Amino acid sequence: MSSRGHAIANYAVFIGLRYSFSRQRNRFTSVIALVSMLGMVLGVASLIVVLSVMNGFAGELRGRILSLVAHGYVESETGALGEWREIRERVAQDSAVIAVSPYISDKVILGSDRSLRGAVLTAIDPDLEARVSSLSNAIVVGSLDSLHEDAFNVLLGVSLARMLGVSVGDRVEVTLPRLTVTPLGVFPRSKRLTVSGIFEIGAQPDVYQAYVSLRSGQRLLGQAQQVDGLQVKTDDLFAAPRTMARLADELGDDYTVKDWSQTQGSLFTAVKMEKLMVSLLLLSVVAVAAFNIVSTLVMSVAEKRRDIAVLRTLGARGLGIMAIFIAHGLGLASVGITLGSLVGILLALNISDITVFLENLFGVKLFDPSIYFISELPSVLQWTDVLAVVLASLLLSLLATLYPARRAASIPPAEVLRYE
Repeated sequence: MSSRGHAIANYAVFIGLRYSFSRQRNRFTSVIALVSMLGMVLGVASLIVVLSVMNGFAGELRGRILSLVAHGYVESETGALGEWREIRERVAQDSAVIAVSPYISDKVILGSDRSLRGAVLTAIDPDLEARVSSLSNAIVVGSLDSLHEDAFNVLLGVSLARMLGVSVGDRVEVTLPRLTVTPLGVFPRSKRLTVSGIFEIGAQPDVYQAYVSLRSGQRLLGQAQQVDGLQVKTDDLFAAPRTMARLADELGDDYTVKDWSQTQGSLFTAVKMEKLMVSLLLLSVVAVAAFNIVSTLVMSVAEKRRDIAVLRTLGARGLGIMAIFIAHGLGLASVGITLGSLVGILLALNISDITVFLENLFGVKLFDPSIYFISELPSVLQWTDVLAVVLASLLLSLLATLYPARRAASIPPAEVLRYE
């Protein structure tokens, strides 16, 4: 390539950006370019805000559900754990284990004067449970200490108590999946329990979960000194899978060891899948805006035919012409991506305040707390998401510039100059 060609190649970006922001363009071309940039702003901002809200929802779910769920579980392959105290001591010896608590759990029917509801009845040791989960912090009426009493007391989730129409001091009847043989026949085992507390975590367990003391559970379910398994709390929630895998190797094949990612993994997998699908849908908005750049560049190529012919005559090759129009298209896209990123980041950081402002302005509640567990729009901005959105948008924009740039490079200069 000649020295002129080198000079033109070096100034390809400069020439392309001059084309992008020149005031002497055709008005219609300018309108199309503006629409393309606004579409890019909208798409990029929407993606960043939605990804941040999805991150916030995932964090809220993780925090609320895992506040009641242990990091890991140890159960027997053959059924109930008989020598659970010995197993508890072995598990507690692991350096990563903070606390271990026994439990018994079964599905029951709870009844009141108003209605019947299915529930999960879990028997716990109140002292040890306080070390394993945050149940004591979630109790809004009553206390976890009420389960210490010898009486048959029960803690109910706030939604479950509301559906049963009971409060602290009321009695509910629990029907167990056990049979009692009497002279009159065989009947399901049932017992009246006193509501001693109500808890609220703002998630699904509020609808179905009930707790009794371990001693009451053993008597109700007829398990004597046995338990269903052990709950384990580790020093790091996200390292729990490795810790529980190590415990599984130590305990052997006679025991089933699970971690929270196995017991609750389907929920968080569903949240990740929703985030991915929503991202792909909104990325289509960015794709449409990016490919609007094709129209802008095609019209720009038609306008700049003489300029292209002159550049080719001065020694520019096809790649140099392509570089000019790729820079032209990416210049337009970069403005839209930059503005969209700034708008998206500002909205993501202030979405909760904006939601409150709109609710106060119009006098409505967007997410009724009586219907939704999460009544606010949580938002967690992750810079990796922002980077991914920016890179994906730039890639789509680059792909959109290739066809017009190639078309510009194929214009024969002799024919253009002959008729100009």
